[in-house]
Amino acid sequence: MGLSKRSLALGASALVGASIIATGAGVRLSKSWAVFQPSPKETVDEVWQVINSDYVDGTFNGLDWRKVRTQYLNRTYPSQKEAYSAIREMLEKLGDPYTRFLDPEQFKSMKIDTSGELTGVGIQIAQDEKTKEIKIIAPIDGSPASKAGLLAKDVLLKVGDKATKGMDINEVVALIRGPVNTNVTLTILRGGQTKVFNLKRERIELKAVRSSVKTSSAGPIGYIRLSQFSSHAPDEMRKAIRELSQKNVAGFILDLRSNPGGLLHASTEIARMWINDAPIVSTVDRRGISERVTAGRSSLTDKPLVVLVDGGSASASEILSGALQEDDRAVLVGTKTFGKGLVQSVRPLGDGSGMAVTIAKYFTPSGRDINKKGIEPDYKVELTEAQIKAITPDIIGTDRDLQYAKALSVLNQQIASGQKLPLKSEEPKPPSKSS
Repeated sequence: MGLSKRSLALGASALVGASIIATGAGVRLSKSWAVFQPSPKETVDEVWQVINSDYVDGTFNGLDWRKVRTQYLNRTYPSQKEAYSAIREMLEKLGDPYTRFLDPEQFKSMKIDTSGELTGVGIQIAQDEKTKEIKIIAPIDGSPASKAGLLAKDVLLKVGDKATKGMDINEVVALIRGPVNTNVTLTILRGGQTKVFNLKRERIELKAVRSSVKTSSAGPIGYIRLSQFSSHAPDEMRKAIRELSQKNVAGFILDLRSNPGGLLHASTEIARMWINDAPIVSTVDRRGISERVTAGRSSLTDKPLVVLVDGGSASASEILSGALQEDDRAVLVGTKTFGKGLVQSVRPLGDGSGMAVTIAKYFTPSGRDINKKGIEPDYKVELTEAQIKAITPDIIGTDRDLQYAKALSVLNQQIASGQKLPLKSEEPKPPSKSS
């Protein structure tokens, strides 16, 4: 399995706007479109065949997958809608929330370029593998959800008057989406308390990279916030690094907090901007075929680097932060990352629908499997719920942002020491726990 610009994506969540970004958008899709409109039963079998051929677990989570095919092909499907319900039911048997079916409208939305605009409330959501609860991974900066105070780890109980229990994540997204300036009510569970948020849908600009020069005791600092690994993120990151370098910054802070992931090639391209002659990531498919991605000598800077991460940093964010940490290029500050070590491929189906299928696992340069475990930062800075809620977009990346303040302190120490390699914390890291 090649790791070049294929239909490989790493998002851990769905982005609630005009499109669903469950595994990343802007992917290059395979050209296997059928030349005729298949029957509902043929669509069911097409999905089964994709799983049978490419799904990462050759045991299909202990299922007799051939028996499943017989079971679903023996049914009668009067319409595509009934076939779609059966497909979702069939995929649920795998117990993998990242392998999902998308009806034609949802699939069309997924292909929208993530560097454009979305219409919605601006939250990334994911379905808990064990409890099946719909959880908020992170609100998008400046979105209605962010302004209203929705937080990472909030459990989404209801959309309007409809309970999310038992719903597929696509159904939840469909309920939240809607025209600009229309309202939607979200009921969430936080710390045992139920809260209700009335939000107005907006057009949300999705710029992947925002950068600025910050002042510090060690001189000017380059601050870069990367919100998603879209198809345009590498170009935006390259431009930001070069512009900040021209301003003679003494070091960099890369903020990956609340970044749910995106495209695999975007994460490896960005890693190469920071790393020289070192491994970035490796993947293994169900046949045991492994591929390793490494950096050559294409880095844009060797200035000291500190990376901010939290529980909303997932997937492609974990590939980048894991490589930077293990290759001794940067120290990580914040809290443990999300813990998603799976790669999805997005496939079009013959009737205009599509699916995302988990095809591989990825590992950090040292061979760590971080799935359901996450990556521990070198300096842990936990925030209380009140502190998290107080962090508005205008506070992020300022002295009032406690995690940023710690990152700046660590970076100043690095710059003052004159060392190229990062200074690691002398405090022992807490053991990783399954998320």
